[in-house]
Amino acid sequence: MTNVEPVEILLVEDNPEDLELTIRALRKAQLANHIQVTRDGAEALEFMFGEGRYAGRDINDLPKLILLDLKLPMVDGLEVLQRIKADPRTAAIPTVVLTSSKEQNDVVASYRLGVNSYIVKPVEFEGFAKAVQDLGLYWLLLNQPPKIEK
Repeated sequence: MTNVEPVEILLVEDNPEDLELTIRALRKAQLANHIQVTRDGAEALEFMFGEGRYAGRDINDLPKLILLDLKLPMVDGLEVLQRIKADPRTAAIPTVVLTSSKEQNDVVASYRLGVNSYIVKPVEFEGFAKAVQDLGLYWLLLNQPPKIEK
């Protein structure tokens, strides 16, 4: 059996352009070693909880960071956030909403559900790349997460 590297970042993004820009920015900051991409909220939940197409995945191998878009097909980002933060196995994973929505209702709902940070995607690439690099560096290298008993 091969040793599979644990996922460091779960990137939940349905927009192909934003997905490519995010991955490019993470690579530029040398933070793209172990990224799992899911393209809708249902797939993100299946990955996190080892269900559906990810049945049999060891759910103890949790990402160190979740980058979550809100406007997703199947299951929206707020519901994904609610499910992740409601489960004791996944509640402590730093979760950053990375979205184009500036709607105050989305910001308030995200924080009420336990999001760690809410970032509106900058329109131009350089600003977007800088935001992604900064948040990746902070959450993966500087932040000190709690040790979760498994």
